[in-house]
Amino acid sequence: MNIIFVGRSHGKSKTIVLNNARIALVAIAFALVLAGGVFAGFKLIAPQKTGSLPQELSGKTIEHWQSMLVAQQQQIDELKRESGEQVDALTLRMGAIQASLLRLDALGQRLTEVAKIGKGEFDFESAPALGGPESSIDTESYSLPDIQESLARIENQIEDREQQLDVLDELFVSQKIQKDLFIAGRPIRKGWMSSRYGYRSDPFSGKRAWHAGVDFAGKDGSDIVAVASGVVTWSSERYGYGNLIEINHGGGVTTRYGHCKELLVKVGEVVKKGQVVAHMGSTGRSTGPHVHFEVIKNNKSQNPEKYIYRASR
Repeated sequence: MNIIFVGRSHGKSKTIVLNNARIALVAIAFALVLAGGVFAGFKLIAPQKTGSLPQELSGKTIEHWQSMLVAQQQQIDELKRESGEQVDALTLRMGAIQASLLRLDALGQRLTEVAKIGKGEFDFESAPALGGPESSIDTESYSLPDIQESLARIENQIEDREQQLDVLDELFVSQKIQKDLFIAGRPIRKGWMSSRYGYRSDPFSGKRAWHAGVDFAGKDGSDIVAVASGVVTWSSERYGYGNLIEINHGGGVTTRYGHCKELLVKVGEVVKKGQVVAHMGSTGRSTGPHVHFEVIKNNKSQNPEKYIYRASR
């Protein structure tokens, strides 16, 4: 192989003849130079890939990543805390709603009983029947804001219903109290009127005498019932009456049940309309088993017959 070198001056050239030995030496020299260049480049690049950076640069990088990890952990902890608080708040609201629903169920059950409505119409002991065809529109889960909005709407509805039911309850109770306090009917379940209100012949003296009540005769030991609800103000023996029950019904109205064989209620006891308060007898000034029934309003004797025969509310 011949290599020709051309000089700048006078266009002279120089020729070098390379035989096989010289070509081999040149190739080896070129390979050594190339290898040295690759090795030097590898030395410059390798520290960055393996992480063997200078001490100062490596420390700053570690501190930077550590600070980022700390910040991220703080954010995660804050999200956990906020999520826990939101769950606790929802739990409290759900508990309050459940308590309100239980109260509404109890109040509704009470109203159905007072109004005498059958369970077939309003059954507060069972969940309401629901249904309908499956929707063709895609469904999706509620998000937290949606749940909070739904709970707020339910709470408002429950509060409105509770107020309405409270008003209805007060009306029903008021009507029931008025009905219970309304004096009507006979003080016995079995028997007949044996003496009316007003002047009559005294059964012992035969003289004209005032009779401040009406007498109902019956079987000895039969029931004597309260004609209205009230509070017992007398339950003992009383001159002329024998064993006497006296009941205050409010509004200045009192009823008396005399000549009882047995007294079943005590002073201060609250009795209901139709409750058995005594058994019929013949104690005191009496000729046989009967009950002497009086109605007193504002300390004045009233004719019991207008209370006995008036229609019950």
